[in-house]
Amino acid sequence: MPGSARTMAVCTVCGLVAATAYTVALGGNGWVWFLWVVLALLTVGVLTARRI
Repeated sequence: MPGSARTMAVCTVCGLVAATAYTVALGGNGWVWFLWVVLALLTVGVLTARRI
């Protein structure tokens, strides 16, 4: 996995941890999860593009 794709994957995992912590501490927020899903889809797209 190239460096930029690895960095994006790490940011996605950290974003998941942050979104989960936010939800546990302050309650659910649809925008937080929406932004995380967008980040996850972008990461999947980058990883897929790097493998082609």
